[in-house]
Amino acid sequence: MRTVIDTIIRRRSVRSFLEQQIDDSDLEIIIQAGRYAPSGGNHQYTTFLAVQNAKILSELAEIAEEEFSKMEISDSMYQSLKNSILRSKKGGYVFHYHAPTLMILANKKGYDNAMADCAAAMENMMIAAASLGIGSCWINQLKWLSQNAVMEKYLQGLGIGNDEAVMGAVALGFAAQEHISAPKRTGNPVIYIR
Repeated sequence: MRTVIDTIIRRRSVRSFLEQQIDDSDLEIIIQAGRYAPSGGNHQYTTFLAVQNAKILSELAEIAEEEFSKMEISDSMYQSLKNSILRSKKGGYVFHYHAPTLMILANKKGYDNAMADCAAAMENMMIAAASLGIGSCWINQLKWLSQNAVMEKYLQGLGIGNDEAVMGAVALGFAAQEHISAPKRTGNPVIYIR
């Protein structure tokens, strides 16, 4: 059990990947870990879309950059979304950090547990990837564009149902540089009632 805890604590988000593709057998293990995550009512509505085709990854990045560059920034906007818009307006923005594999997770539109189900699956996948020596990063950009007509149509062409919305994605690949040690946790307060 200590190995699982160590893996969780040592896992870091990777934003610089080698071009080398991950093995199919490792990808299947990572997907299986995601599919075995809990889901509300055990409905198992999450769709897992594994993208490893370089042309498709490039097209996704181009569409995201194009659509983000059309967006206006507001003061109350989430900082990472602001950054995506600013980088897109500047040009050359690749939201998936050139990862050779991108797992896109979608769930039923209007299903109250859609985000929670996908989040649990994504965390399982990132922990599984770390245990295999594969880097990962949680990707929100496709969720932010889930109601964008251009992106929605493109993703439907890849297999996402018209009754589904993307809740998130996970970039997967081998890290281009060593992980830094974890910064001390000062946020996320814990309250004990005993």
